[in-house]
Amino acid sequence: MSKYRGNLPQLRSGIFLTDGGLETTLIFHEGLSLPFFAAFDLLKNEDGLRVLRRYFERYASIARAQGVGLVLETPTWRANRDWAEKLGYDSPALADANRRSVGLLLEIRKAFETARTRIVISGNLGPRGDGYNPGKRMSAGEAQAYHVEQIDVFCGTDADMVAALTMTYTEEAIGVARAAQAGGMPVAISFTTETDGRLPSGEALREAIARTDEATDGYPAYYMINCAHPTHLASVAREEGGWKDRVRGLRANASKRSHAELDESTDLDAGNPIELGEQYRELRRAFGRLSVVGGCCGTDHRHVEAIGLAMGSSAVGTT
Repeated sequence: MSKYRGNLPQLRSGIFLTDGGLETTLIFHEGLSLPFFAAFDLLKNEDGLRVLRRYFERYASIARAQGVGLVLETPTWRANRDWAEKLGYDSPALADANRRSVGLLLEIRKAFETARTRIVISGNLGPRGDGYNPGKRMSAGEAQAYHVEQIDVFCGTDADMVAALTMTYTEEAIGVARAAQAGGMPVAISFTTETDGRLPSGEALREAIARTDEATDGYPAYYMINCAHPTHLASVAREEGGWKDRVRGLRANASKRSHAELDESTDLDAGNPIELGEQYRELRRAFGRLSVVGGCCGTDHRHVEAIGLAMGSSAVGTT
């Protein structure tokens, strides 16, 4: 039985860390090959499981040392049908990988959770297409039908919620939210932005959140931003409006590079962890309910540790 599905603790108060850039850490720091950025493929054998367990335990240790909460995302950003087929997975094998990903994080929670460090397990969903380019866009109905397969698997596990990361256009986000709603599963929707603070589709972030809320009767538990650097959000941070209260999460890139530049990069731009933490703290002034924080491309445990320390020294928001 899910521990927090009906009562997500990150919706109340306090800081909740997440992990950093899983795939870039495994590729650039661990020297692993990840075809199609598919970290879930490591779940198929004990060697891969050991790598993932070591990775997540490091973040659990940081959260426990800082006395803050932790949202653990399953390593399943690419574990949807189209991407899995490229790796030779059929539907039963894919469903099993998604279930095993939750099982791994349940082990981490059992070992590391304390009264101060509550650990929420989130089933991680990625876009059907590329995370930087909307490409061929689905209707909301098509997106719901596509993503419901993975969401239904998570609904049958002890995952507390699901989160759709790196959404590049609104219709896919709406489809994910509707599929989660049909299964009674809490969902966080995380949009990515370009250097101008707008989605790759050209939509303004405030419009994407408003459209998704309107189409789903405000079903998402909260919204996030990921795979963008804090400097890319400068214009968005200056905007006014109650919509900003819906943004509770940020998983920024270490690099200030654009998506196009990152796509062509052969090196890892790790940026400055301390500076990144300070930039998170500054964004907390614009997004007053920002409390779920971690990293995306190029970040690792050093960045998340710095972010946690910086956020811990700012005022803690509440509902």
